[in-house]
Amino acid sequence: MGHHRPSKGREDGGGMAVTRRSFLGGTATAGASALAGVAGAARQAIAQEVDDAGGESVDVSLVINGVTYERRLDTRTSLLDLLREELDLTGTKVGCNHGQCGACTVLMNGTRINSCLTLAAMADGARITTIEGVASAEGELHPMQAAFLEHDGFQCGYCTPGQIVSAIGCVKEGHATSEAEIREYMSGNLCRCGAYKGITEAIMEAREATHSSEVGGQS
Repeated sequence: MGHHRPSKGREDGGGMAVTRRSFLGGTATAGASALAGVAGAARQAIAQEVDDAGGESVDVSLVINGVTYERRLDTRTSLLDLLREELDLTGTKVGCNHGQCGACTVLMNGTRINSCLTLAAMADGARITTIEGVASAEGELHPMQAAFLEHDGFQCGYCTPGQIVSAIGCVKEGHATSEAEIREYMSGNLCRCGAYKGITEAIMEAREATHSSEVGGQS
């Protein structure tokens, strides 16, 4: 006498077999869709709140690498965002965005600053030097750039623009009298590749020529 084998699923009203696996799968899909909808709505609400909180704008005029730029910007725009997103000067890098790595270093009126922590409105009327403005108009490398190349002062190169700009500022400030002083006053610029020996040697070699260069002078 044959044994009756129980069905692994049951049929729903439409004649479709419903199994435990298909039921759980359908439930999970529905749940995921619902959560995605909630998350999407939350993101839209947050974005709207940010837009509602902002909305104020300001006119700024800056001289960047010798060229005057006039823009109307959201008051929350950082100098870093202005350089990269508005003016396409992408040599200034985005690093930590907290002023701790130095990848975004530029010179403002000859002084080193972290552009990620500086609002563009705060720089109104200032003279800004980025890595794009370090070489001569004819394309000749600045002595500091040439020294970085000669002494292998970089590896991956991501931090190099900030390192070079900061090195020029360090020399102009008078803080490059010894290797120890250079290491101290360049400590705000991090190199995750560990090229500090080459960086220090480059600054030592280029300091005299950098002193006499026009780049990085006080306004």
